[in-house]
Amino acid sequence: MAAPSQPQKSTYDVIVIGAGIQGSFTAYHLAQRHKDTLLLEQFLVPHSRGSSHGQSRIIRSAYPQEYYSRMMPESFRRWQQLEAETGTTLYRQTGLVLLGPPGEPELEACRRSLGVDEVLDAAALAQRFPGFRMPAGQVAVLDSTAGVLFADRALRAVQEVFRRHGGTLRDGEKVLRIEPGAMVTVTTTAGVYKAPRLIITAGPWTGAFVEQLGLRLPLQPLRIDVCYWREKQPGSAGLGSVSPCFLTLGLSQAPHGIYGLPSIEYPGLMKVCHHHGSPIDPDKRDQVPSSAPRPDIALLSSFISSYLPGLETQPAVMETCIYTNTPDEDFILDRHPKFSNIVIGAGFSGHGFKLAPTVGKLLCELSLGEEPSYDMAHFAITRFPGVLGAA
Repeated sequence: MAAPSQPQKSTYDVIVIGAGIQGSFTAYHLAQRHKDTLLLEQFLVPHSRGSSHGQSRIIRSAYPQEYYSRMMPESFRRWQQLEAETGTTLYRQTGLVLLGPPGEPELEACRRSLGVDEVLDAAALAQRFPGFRMPAGQVAVLDSTAGVLFADRALRAVQEVFRRHGGTLRDGEKVLRIEPGAMVTVTTTAGVYKAPRLIITAGPWTGAFVEQLGLRLPLQPLRIDVCYWREKQPGSAGLGSVSPCFLTLGLSQAPHGIYGLPSIEYPGLMKVCHHHGSPIDPDKRDQVPSSAPRPDIALLSSFISSYLPGLETQPAVMETCIYTNTPDEDFILDRHPKFSNIVIGAGFSGHGFKLAPTVGKLLCELSLGEEPSYDMAHFAITRFPGVLGAA
């Protein structure tokens, strides 16, 4: 954040809108490439209004889609590099249990992406991880590389290195208007800035920004209930900080999947959430009445009573987060089809945090007109027909 007494500079090499984990890593890569970069954030940092807050996220090698599993080795390396650059621990290796019906296509794809043959049945899983009770007939695959990213700490770390490399982070400045051109003009509540390149990574607010630019992207912000469940007898359930993360695939009772993390954020409480939520206007997230129905809680309670019997079946703590989903749950990483000096990173669909170091590099490459390091076909705007309208 620029000190108020400093003269406000108005022209930069690149402007990045949105200082969540994706925008911050994009700005970090640009600054490391010696680009004079302005990172704009509408809220004062740190804040809990978007998708990058909270203390923990899962990181894993296992992915059903090969195009993500190919990116994960680089993401792991870059997280380690950020740890070294800041002298901060950002990752705890816990392992990840993937649960589902035998032969389930996504579970099999994850197993292949890991290159493992071992599949655990209910008895073997309970022996290895006493807190889990998997119904007979289901199977589990173990990703031993996986673990927990300390999210709040990670966001602070990447912003620190960005500033260290000469980047400018201006928070508490809401973007009011974007005017495309050879020099893009960005007007905020506090100033007017110009740059030959603009990158939009504004999370659930991205749709409104790109609509100004003639794009109607199918982005749906969802309000997610982030739930923490108390151990019935502290320390007895085998679900403490040394237990693994888990993820369900292909369960009929949870079509969007359920995920869990060990007791790290709140001692004695395990984080277990449904990977889905209710449509929300991001500016009105906190206006949802407390009496609003929450079908996900009943779904999670039923799951916990079957799979995690050492936990109470009602959440002890409930928080909220926002996912911004695309229809296929793949990211959007692309140049604007009409204004090639404007790049968009959006639709991270609740699984983008772990990949942010690599996503930031790709958005940096797109902005600088370079050949991206990975095949970008799955992230193209053109996969959605009819998105280009009148600006």
